[in-house]
Amino acid sequence: MTSTIVTISRQYGSGGREIGKLLAEQLEVPFYDNELITIAAKKSGYAEGLFVQADQKPTGSLLFSMSMLGTNRVSFDLPLNDKIFLIQSDIIREVAGKGGCVIVGRCADYVLRENPACVNVFISGDLDDRVRWAIQAGEVEESKARESVLKVDKRRAAYYNYYTSMKFGAADHYHLCLNSSCLGRQGSAELIRSFVCRLDQERQSEGKTM
Repeated sequence: MTSTIVTISRQYGSGGREIGKLLAEQLEVPFYDNELITIAAKKSGYAEGLFVQADQKPTGSLLFSMSMLGTNRVSFDLPLNDKIFLIQSDIIREVAGKGGCVIVGRCADYVLRENPACVNVFISGDLDDRVRWAIQAGEVEESKARESVLKVDKRRAAYYNYYTSMKFGAADHYHLCLNSSCLGRQGSAELIRSFVCRLDQERQSEGKTM
């Protein structure tokens, strides 16, 4: 069990969700990915389908203001996708406030940027491996697999860049960046777990000496 909150950003097909779930099991903490959509829908009164449709799709609207991230009030003047992003941000802060957990996607690293208990991880993967996974998982047509994988990557980057004003995948935004093609899903989860446990020890040691 850990009090650390692990956020995972990832390239499509790199296994970020699976790695995050394995990591949560190893750390014995809650796991949140699509679960955030269900929670947000129940608390907001919006249909869950609206959250699914808006997921990773920025509006491109100039009405969105990052100052709204610090509030619990969602302006009726904002486009629906922006409202949904703000609602999800509130839910992310809420679940993180309960203690250690693993959160995949949804700009959680940025939403929780002022939370000292966070460890932000970026997971990439070799393109051929990611394409192969997408085909085997039935996510894309084989003839258009490579194009589809790159298209999802581009959409995720646009979503992240729009809502955070930072560059998706830039190493200096994360505590740990790794290529899942090197160690596989299980090995990647174990590596992150070791990193988190070592960081917990360092933080506890610093707390004792202060």
